[in-house]
Parts: sequence; structure tokens; C-alpha cells
Amino acid sequence: MEEDKTIYYERMMFCFEVPTIHEDIMGNRLNLTIGGVRAYNHENLYSKKGIEKFKVFIGFKNMVCCNMCVSTDGYKSELKVMSINDLFSSAMQLFQEYNISKHLYYMGAFKDSYMTEQQFAQFLGKSRLYQYLPPAQKKKLPQMLMTDTQASIVAKSFYNDDNFSLPDNQGEISMWNVYNLLTGANKSSYIDNFLDRAYNVTQLADGLNKALHGECEYSWFIQ
Repeated sequence: MEEDKTIYYERMMFCFEVPTIHEDIMGNRLNLTIGGVRAYNHENLYSKKGIEKFKVFIGFKNMVCCNMCVSTDGYKSELKVMSINDLFSSAMQLFQEYNISKHLYYMGAFKDSYMTEQQFAQFLGKSRLYQYLPPAQKKKLPQMLMTDTQASIVAKSFYNDDNFSLPDNQGEISMWNVYNLLTGANKSSYIDNFLDRAYNVTQLADGLNKALHGECEYSWFIQ
């Protein structure tokens, strides 16, 4: 009798590009990208079949570095379905509600804002403190999912990244570069956390950008 050799993967991701829909920001080509994650470690595999959970997104991939740019309306962190038809219709609803122009506008705005080396150092220092803040204080601040290891990757890339490091002989770095340093560090995440952190990085970069222009919600990170 032949042995059953079925293989079960704990985490799987699907991802494909739509290269006919693209944009250029600071010489970086961004291709529209669609994908999702199925993570069985979030399920009880011993219970009877019930609601299936997926993570689904639509956003842009920076082709210079393969960093993924995920926006608020382009991500569903827990899509619950009972059938393939449910999955298809829910995914299509997400794609139809996604505002490409708005996403590109916010990313494009990053190239016109700059963070000083001191502000960047302040941000990295505060990001390490964030994990150990008293719960009451942390609740007053925006969520940040970047780990200490990823903060170290960002710090190293600030000076050494081939595409987004601090320009030579300049004391400022564009928020576009900062955003890509953050999304680059996120590539070290497991795929079941990758999309949540990619979405959070977009929120964080947008918040830092607004803080540079006087909005206070994220100002703790750079003051």
C-alpha cells in the first residue's frame, strides 16, 4: 500500500505583479502587486471545518529593491470566508475599494519631505524605547510593530544601503528613503507577520511625515 505523502505547509504566500500598471517615484519603478497569505499556525486544525481566514492585499512593489508598499485601503488583515466564491468576491471588493491614486499621492509626498540625521537617530532610539514603555503610555502612542532586530537593520542601512542611504555630505534624508529603509527591514519578517508590518510601516512613515510638518500624533518619535 502506497504511503500517503501529503505535505502541509504552515505558512504560504501568493503574490503576482500587474506590470502594465506602474508609477515612478524618484527613479524607482513601482508595479501594482496583488497577493495574500494563508497561515495555518493561526488555525485550530483539529476542530471541524469552519470559517477560513486569509490575509489579502493590493499595493505596489518597488522594483529597485522588491520592497512592498501596502496602504490602509489596500489590505485586509483577516478575510473570513466559507468558500472559494466567498474568497473571490471579498477579494474583488477589496480591489475595487482600493484607491490607487491616493496611495501613489501619499508615497509621492515622501520625496518632498526630509528628516535630519539627528531626527532619524531620535526616531531609532525612540523605536527601541517603545517596546518597553509602560502600557498606559504606549496606549497613547500610535502602534509600531518594528522589532529591535529590524531597527538595527534600518540603522545599518541608513549608511550602507545601495539605494536609500543618507546621501554623501548631506545631513538630511528624504522620507521616501526612510520609508524604503523601513520596508526593506520588514523583509526579514515571517510571512504571517509580513503584511501586518508592511501596513504598519506605511502608517509609521506617513505619521512621521506629518510630524515633520507639525502634526503631533507621531511627534514623540522625533522629538
